[in-house]
Amino acid sequence: MKWIGAPFVFLWKLWFYLGIAVAILLLYPFIFVTSLKPEWYPRFFVFARAWAWIVLIWTGLWPRAKWGERPDKKKVYIICANHTSMIDIMMTLALFPNCFLFIGKKELTKFPLFGYFYRKTNLLVDRSSLRSRRDVFDRAAVKIDEGIGVCIYPEGGVPKYEVDLAPFKNGAFRLAVEKNIPIIPVTYPDNKRHLPFELFKGYPGVCRAVISPFLVPQEQSEAEIDRLREESYLLISRELREYRKPEMVLNHE
Repeated sequence: MKWIGAPFVFLWKLWFYLGIAVAILLLYPFIFVTSLKPEWYPRFFVFARAWAWIVLIWTGLWPRAKWGERPDKKKVYIICANHTSMIDIMMTLALFPNCFLFIGKKELTKFPLFGYFYRKTNLLVDRSSLRSRRDVFDRAAVKIDEGIGVCIYPEGGVPKYEVDLAPFKNGAFRLAVEKNIPIIPVTYPDNKRHLPFELFKGYPGVCRAVISPFLVPQEQSEAEIDRLREESYLLISRELREYRKPEMVLNHE
């Protein structure tokens, strides 16, 4: 697929953003009503997953997952994935049926339509504010007590294109230890190549995901927070190296 030129890439990315809007409009009555009250979020989540699948299929991006362990739909988890692309959101929604919401940057609320629903149904953080970064995890703890999991990108943002994996921050792992719930490490080895934030890079194709065996807190301590953070980082870093070998890329495109 690497033969495609810059004009095609530009048009294809426009097609992607058009797909986001079209999927929202198709589901608008359902997602609007279910977003009105926080207690209706589990119903909203069903339509959010449908929206994610519509966008991925519309754009020609096909999820392919390798499961080291599968989540129980009735249990609560913290999903931790590397963050490289906007399709990380769609991929995570498409793959995981257990109800969760995102901790995400407030800048995403600037997108028309998408931004409105993202603000109404997720936990937003101003990364320039220390107070906001602290408060968002307090709000996440409340959601976990209500039986709703969270997805956190522990790098704290999207690293530069040439950086495979930025250092992880403590928030997700502290929350897992305090609430005694499992971490699901998720690796997206292809999303950066398929839909990076660079304007003239990207192409459709198979987007692989590796879901590693879950990491379960063993005790409530600072050392346990460090252990979970380091093990998550090593798992995701190892899978990125493995799945980005030249032969693996050629076999899946």
